[in-house]
Amino acid sequence: MKLASLFSGGKDSTYAIYLAQKQGHDVECLLSVFTKSEESHLLHHPNIQWTKLQSESMKIPHITISSDSDKTDDELSALEILLKTAKDEYGVKGIVHGGIKSNFQKEKFEKVCSKYNLVIVAPLWNAEPEQYMNDLLEANFSFIMITVSSDGLDDSWLGKSIGINEIQTLKKLSKKFGFNLNFEGGEAETFVIGCPLFSNSIKINQSEKKWDGYRGRFEIVDAELNYNA
Repeated sequence: MKLASLFSGGKDSTYAIYLAQKQGHDVECLLSVFTKSEESHLLHHPNIQWTKLQSESMKIPHITISSDSDKTDDELSALEILLKTAKDEYGVKGIVHGGIKSNFQKEKFEKVCSKYNLVIVAPLWNAEPEQYMNDLLEANFSFIMITVSSDGLDDSWLGKSIGINEIQTLKKLSKKFGFNLNFEGGEAETFVIGCPLFSNSIKINQSEKKWDGYRGRFEIVDAELNYNA
Protein backbone atom coordinates (compact mmCIF):
# COMPACT_ATOMS: atom_id res chain seq x y z
CA MET A 1 0.00 0.00 0.00
CA LYS A 2 1.17 3.51 -0.74
CA LEU A 3 1.73 5.40 2.50
CA ALA A 4 2.79 8.83 3.70
CA SER A 5 4.83 9.03 6.87
CA LEU A 6 4.17 11.43 9.73
CA PHE A 7 7.81 12.27 10.22
CA SER A 8 9.66 13.97 13.07
CA GLY A 9 13.19 12.72 12.53
CA GLY A 10 13.17 10.79 15.80
CA LYS A 11 13.61 7.08 16.39
CA ASP A 12 9.89 6.22 16.44
CA SER A 13 8.81 7.78 13.15
CA THR A 14 11.96 6.58 11.38
CA TYR A 15 11.74 3.02 12.68
CA ALA A 16 8.04 2.93 11.79
CA ILE A 17 9.01 3.64 8.16
CA TYR A 18 11.59 0.85 8.34
CA LEU A 19 9.01 -1.64 9.62
CA ALA A 20 6.33 -0.50 7.16
CA GLN A 21 8.71 -1.11 4.28
CA LYS A 22 9.58 -4.55 5.65
CA GLN A 23 5.83 -5.28 5.70
CA GLY A 24 5.72 -4.52 1.99
CA HIS A 25 4.33 -0.98 2.04
CA ASP A 26 5.68 1.81 -0.15
CA VAL A 27 6.39 5.04 1.73
CA GLU A 28 5.92 7.67 -0.96
CA CYS A 29 6.51 10.85 1.03
CA LEU A 30 7.34 12.29 4.44
CA LEU A 31 5.03 14.77 6.16
CA SER A 32 6.37 17.22 8.75
CA VAL A 33 4.60 20.06 10.52
CA PHE A 34 7.10 22.64 11.70
CA THR A 35 5.55 23.55 15.04
CA LYS A 36 5.64 27.01 16.56
CA SER A 37 7.43 25.93 19.74
CA GLU A 38 8.23 23.04 22.03
CA GLU A 39 4.89 23.59 23.79
CA SER A 40 3.10 21.43 21.19
CA HIS A 41 1.19 18.53 22.79
CA LEU A 42 0.78 16.66 19.51
CA LEU A 43 3.91 17.07 17.42
CA HIS A 44 7.69 17.00 17.71
CA HIS A 45 9.51 20.35 17.70
CA PRO A 46 13.27 20.20 18.43
CA ASN A 47 15.53 20.09 15.36
CA ILE A 48 12.57 19.45 13.07
CA GLN A 49 14.23 21.57 10.36
CA TRP A 50 16.97 18.95 9.97
CA THR A 51 14.49 16.35 8.75
CA LYS A 52 15.40 17.72 5.31
CA LEU A 53 18.74 15.91 5.55
CA GLN A 54 17.05 12.66 6.57
CA SER A 55 14.64 12.98 3.67
CA GLU A 56 17.53 13.53 1.28
CA SER A 57 19.40 10.54 2.69
CA MET A 58 16.32 8.29 2.40
CA LYS A 59 15.53 9.66 -1.06
CA ILE A 60 11.89 10.10 -0.06
CA PRO A 61 10.13 13.39 -0.97
CA HIS A 62 9.44 15.66 1.98
CA ILE A 63 6.30 17.79 2.28
CA THR A 64 6.37 20.39 5.05
CA ILE A 65 4.19 23.12 6.46
CA SER A 66 4.68 25.59 9.31
CA SER A 67 2.14 26.11 12.07
CA ASP A 68 1.98 29.54 13.69
CA SER A 69 0.02 28.21 16.65
CA ASP A 70 0.62 25.59 19.35
CA LYS A 71 -3.11 24.85 19.60
CA THR A 72 -3.83 21.23 18.75
CA ASP A 73 -6.71 22.10 16.40
CA ASP A 74 -4.50 24.47 14.43
CA GLU A 75 -1.77 21.86 14.14
CA LEU A 76 -4.31 19.33 12.94
CA SER A 77 -5.50 21.80 10.32
CA ALA A 78 -1.91 22.11 9.08
CA LEU A 79 -1.63 18.32 9.03
CA GLU A 80 -4.83 18.11 6.99
CA ILE A 81 -3.23 20.23 4.28
CA LEU A 82 -0.26 17.86 4.16
CA LEU A 83 -2.52 14.80 3.99
CA LYS A 84 -4.53 16.24 1.13
CA THR A 85 -1.34 17.06 -0.77
CA ALA A 86 0.04 13.56 -0.17
CA LYS A 87 -3.18 11.97 -1.40
CA ASP A 88 -3.52 14.20 -4.45
CA GLU A 89 0.13 14.19 -5.55
CA TYR A 90 1.34 10.74 -4.45
CA GLY A 91 -1.86 8.68 -4.38
CA VAL A 92 -1.33 7.47 -0.83
CA LYS A 93 -3.96 5.27 0.77
CA GLY A 94 -2.79 5.62 4.35
CA ILE A 95 -0.22 6.99 6.75
CA VAL A 96 2.43 5.36 8.90
CA HIS A 97 3.29 6.83 12.27
CA GLY A 98 5.42 5.79 15.20
CA GLY A 99 2.87 5.97 17.99
CA ILE A 100 3.39 3.48 20.81
CA LYS A 101 0.83 4.17 23.53
CA SER A 102 -0.49 7.72 23.20
CA ASN A 103 -4.25 7.39 22.80
CA PHE A 104 -4.53 11.20 22.63
CA GLN A 105 -2.27 11.30 19.58
CA LYS A 106 -3.85 8.19 18.06
CA GLU A 107 -7.39 9.54 18.32
CA LYS A 108 -6.44 12.91 16.84
CA PHE A 109 -4.66 11.32 13.89
CA GLU A 110 -7.49 8.85 13.28
CA LYS A 111 -10.02 11.66 13.18
CA VAL A 112 -8.13 13.73 10.62
CA CYS A 113 -7.25 10.69 8.49
CA SER A 114 -10.87 9.53 8.37
CA LYS A 115 -11.78 12.76 6.56
CA TYR A 116 -9.61 11.63 3.65
CA ASN A 117 -10.38 7.90 3.88
CA LEU A 118 -6.80 7.15 4.87
CA VAL A 119 -5.90 4.14 6.98
CA ILE A 120 -3.34 4.31 9.77
CA VAL A 121 -0.42 1.90 9.96
CA ALA A 122 1.17 1.94 13.42
CA PRO A 123 3.76 -0.87 13.55
CA LEU A 124 5.09 0.19 16.97
CA TRP A 125 1.76 0.26 18.78
CA ASN A 126 2.07 -1.40 22.21
CA ALA A 127 5.73 -2.29 21.65
CA GLU A 128 7.46 -3.54 24.80
CA PRO A 129 9.89 -0.76 25.77
CA GLU A 130 13.12 -2.65 26.43
CA GLN A 131 12.66 -5.02 23.50
CA TYR A 132 11.92 -2.08 21.22
CA MET A 133 15.04 -0.18 22.27
CA ASN A 134 17.16 -3.27 21.67
CA ASP A 135 15.46 -3.87 18.33
CA LEU A 136 16.56 -0.40 17.24
CA LEU A 137 20.18 -1.21 17.91
CA GLU A 138 19.95 -4.66 16.30
CA ALA A 139 18.57 -2.95 13.16
CA ASN A 140 21.62 -0.63 13.14
CA PHE A 141 19.76 2.53 14.09
CA SER A 142 22.07 5.26 15.37
CA PHE A 143 20.32 8.02 17.30
CA ILE A 144 21.03 10.71 19.85
CA MET A 145 18.96 12.25 22.63
CA ILE A 146 18.04 15.86 21.84
CA THR A 147 15.73 16.74 24.76
CA VAL A 148 15.30 15.57 28.34
CA SER A 149 12.52 16.56 30.70
CA SER A 150 12.30 14.02 33.50
CA ASP A 151 13.74 13.36 36.93
CA GLY A 152 16.75 11.13 36.52
CA LEU A 153 17.80 12.57 33.17
CA ASP A 154 20.34 15.38 33.39
CA ASP A 155 22.21 17.43 30.80
CA SER A 156 24.84 14.72 30.34
CA TRP A 157 22.30 12.88 28.17
CA LEU A 158 21.92 15.75 25.71
CA GLY A 159 23.56 14.82 22.41
CA LYS A 160 24.44 11.35 23.73
CA SER A 161 24.37 8.45 21.29
CA ILE A 162 22.37 5.51 22.61
CA GLY A 163 23.95 2.07 22.68
CA ILE A 164 23.60 -1.12 24.74
CA ASN A 165 25.24 0.36 27.84
CA GLU A 166 23.07 3.49 27.69
CA ILE A 167 19.92 1.37 27.44
CA GLN A 168 20.90 -0.57 30.54
CA THR A 169 21.56 2.66 32.42
CA LEU A 170 18.26 4.13 31.21
CA LYS A 171 16.46 0.96 32.32
CA LYS A 172 17.76 1.40 35.87
CA LEU A 173 16.90 5.10 35.88
CA SER A 174 13.41 4.47 34.50
CA LYS A 175 12.66 2.04 37.33
CA LYS A 176 13.98 4.47 39.93
CA PHE A 177 12.36 7.65 38.61
CA GLY A 178 9.29 6.23 36.87
CA PHE A 179 9.76 7.42 33.31
CA ASN A 180 9.12 5.38 30.17
CA LEU A 181 12.20 3.61 28.88
CA ASN A 182 11.24 4.37 25.27
CA PHE A 183 10.35 8.00 26.16
CA GLU A 184 6.75 7.56 25.04
CA GLY A 185 5.63 10.04 27.68
CA GLY A 186 7.82 12.82 26.28
CA GLU A 187 10.56 12.34 28.88
CA ALA A 188 13.10 12.66 26.09
CA GLU A 189 13.23 13.06 22.33
CA THR A 190 15.65 11.67 19.81
CA PHE A 191 17.15 12.34 16.39
CA VAL A 192 18.28 9.60 14.01
CA ILE A 193 21.70 10.16 12.46
CA GLY A 194 22.08 6.80 10.75
CA CYS A 195 20.04 3.71 9.85
CA PRO A 196 19.55 1.18 7.02
CA LEU A 197 17.15 3.59 5.30
CA PHE A 198 19.86 6.24 4.92
CA SER A 199 22.26 6.34 2.01
CA ASN A 200 24.51 8.59 4.11
CA SER A 201 24.68 9.25 7.83
CA ILE A 202 24.24 12.75 9.22
CA LYS A 203 27.26 14.64 10.47
CA ILE A 204 26.60 17.26 13.14
CA ASN A 205 29.10 20.08 12.71
CA GLN A 206 27.88 22.50 15.36
CA SER A 207 25.47 22.23 18.28
CA GLU A 208 24.39 23.98 21.46
CA LYS A 209 23.17 22.61 24.76
CA LYS A 210 20.49 24.49 26.69
CA TRP A 211 19.73 23.45 30.26
CA ASP A 212 17.52 25.08 32.89
CA GLY A 213 18.32 22.74 35.75
CA TYR A 214 15.52 20.29 34.98
CA ARG A 215 14.81 20.36 31.25
CA GLY A 216 17.23 20.70 28.42
CA ARG A 217 17.66 20.43 24.69
CA PHE A 218 20.44 19.74 22.25
CA GLU A 219 20.09 22.09 19.32
CA ILE A 220 21.71 21.21 16.02
CA VAL A 221 23.11 24.45 14.61
CA ASP A 222 24.83 23.04 11.55
CA ALA A 223 24.74 19.58 9.97
CA GLU A 224 25.31 17.85 6.65
CA LEU A 225 25.20 14.43 5.05
CA ASN A 226 28.39 12.51 5.62
CA TYR A 227 29.60 11.44 2.19
CA ASN A 228 32.90 10.14 3.51
CA ALA A 229 31.52 7.43 5.76
